[in-house]
Amino acid sequence: MADIVDTAADAGSFKTLVTVIEAAGLLDILRSPGPYTVFAPTDDAFAKIPTNTIASWLEDIPKLKKILTYHVLFGDVRTDNLVELNSAETVEGGIVGIEHTADGFKVNDANVLKTDILTDNGVIHVIDGVLIPALVSQ
Repeated sequence: MADIVDTAADAGSFKTLVTVIEAAGLLDILRSPGPYTVFAPTDDAFAKIPTNTIASWLEDIPKLKKILTYHVLFGDVRTDNLVELNSAETVEGGIVGIEHTADGFKVNDANVLKTDILTDNGVIHVIDGVLIPALVSQ
């Protein structure tokens, strides 16, 4: 099994996510033993955000780190755990809302497309949107 970063890179649908994780200097954290839970936006999710917005994030690394760590939870949080939660604290320090719907789960306004992709150092849940912490403007 590979770590979170390599698993995301190998999947092929998280090119933007892997690129911004690298740009933000978060590779070491997401390759460390963890465990971590990552709500991973797909390339399609990033495509919904204007290119100039993503470019501005890349020029503001502290902001980019805040946005990316808002997608990460400490610990191994799988579907069984998500059912019991209505919110969770992120590595960034903010809180994400977790909603159990007839179709699965939502994290804030993003739908969880796939759950429980296991890695050496945690778990990935695929989401269809990029989560923005409350204190960060787009």
